Amino acid sequence: LANQSKQIDKMMCMLEERQKNEIRNINKAVSDFQKNFQKPETRREFDLSDPQALKKDRPARLSDSDPRCTVSGLQKFMGEDLNYHQRMKFQKEQLREWSLQQQQDWKNALADQKFADYLYDKNRIELDQKTMEQQRKEEESRHAVCAATKDFNRTQASEMAERKKLEKHQKMKDDMDEISNLLQGDLLSENPEQAVSSFGRHRVIPDRWKGMNQDQLMAIRYSQQQQILEKLRLKEEEHQRDAEWDRQRLQAARAQLVLERHQQRQSQECRRALDSINTELSQEQKSKNRYLKEEEYSNVPTDQYYAQFNTTSR
Repeated sequence: LANQSKQIDKMMCMLEERQKNEIRNINKAVSDFQKNFQKPETRREFDLSDPQALKKDRPARLSDSDPRCTVSGLQKFMGEDLNYHQRMKFQKEQLREWSLQQQQDWKNALADQKFADYLYDKNRIELDQKTMEQQRKEEESRHAVCAATKDFNRTQASEMAERKKLEKHQKMKDDMDEISNLLQGDLLSENPEQAVSSFGRHRVIPDRWKGMNQDQLMAIRYSQQQQILEKLRLKEEEHQRDAEWDRQRLQAARAQLVLERHQQRQSQECRRALDSINTELSQEQKSKNRYLKEEEYSNVPTDQYYAQFNTTSR
């Protein structure tokens, strides 16, 4: 009985242990099921008690162009910039890209410059070599030309010296011939026949004429004396003619003066005659006027009456 009770107790313990394990497994399974298939956020009323509701909820304004940002909502004000961080990030990225691009361009420019410098140095070296070769050839040709020129000048100098010697000898001979011709010629001997022109003996050649002889000089002096006498005679005639013209002008002036005086006397006489005629006409006019006045008035005015008027007028 004791062994049976021990065995029963042992069985009971095993059953209890099994029951506890089963309960634990069931609870674990339920817990896993709830965890995997019955999450709190899947419940219908989870929105009322969600602790992350504010974090999960959309903000009042997503961007400056959000259609929910109405005027009455007061969600958008002047000066606000919600895209500041994104824009700054984009600008930094853009600046970084630009900087990298500039660095790459700078490296490429340096590489191109180095390559261009290399080509320039290479071309310059080639040009220098060609220039040196050309200078060497020119120097050689110059030396050859100088040598040929020196030989030619030496030959020319010898020929010129010989020619000058011959010319000097010929000139001395010509000078001696010219001197002998001049001494024996008609120029220094002053032969008057050499100056006679081929157009007649009355004409001479100026470059050979040595002057006139005494007969020719006497003839010229005689003709000059005759010209002087003729000029004096003409002056005397002109003087007499001027005197005759002066006398005639004086006579004409006197006659003009006599005529003017006669005309003045005639004009004076005419003036006197005209004055006398005017006086007579005035007397006749006065007598006529007096006669008319006597006929017009019944009482004839006396001389005293006229005297009053004459005194008043004076």
